[in-house]
Amino acid sequence: MAGTPSHRVSSEVGAREHDGGPIITAELNDGPLRGSRIEAQVVEGRPPSTLDVPADDGSTCRYCLAEWAQSGPSAVYSFLYRV
Repeated sequence: MAGTPSHRVSSEVGAREHDGGPIITAELNDGPLRGSRIEAQVVEGRPPSTLDVPADDGSTCRYCLAEWAQSGPSAVYSFLYRV
């Protein structure tokens, strides 16, 4: 999807700087990737509203922010559907 923030799988939690700017840890709380954490680039000072995350079976799972008001170095995401 064009404009989707970049992300990578991580086991660490915390906001850090990346070559492309600040990143947060996205915690995936349900769906096929439940319990996974990925790093996602911050968009305009906020966690991205949606993430497209590759699954082990070759498909892509779309997740969205579980709540709009989140702060700190991580954000919780809920599963929407496979893309």
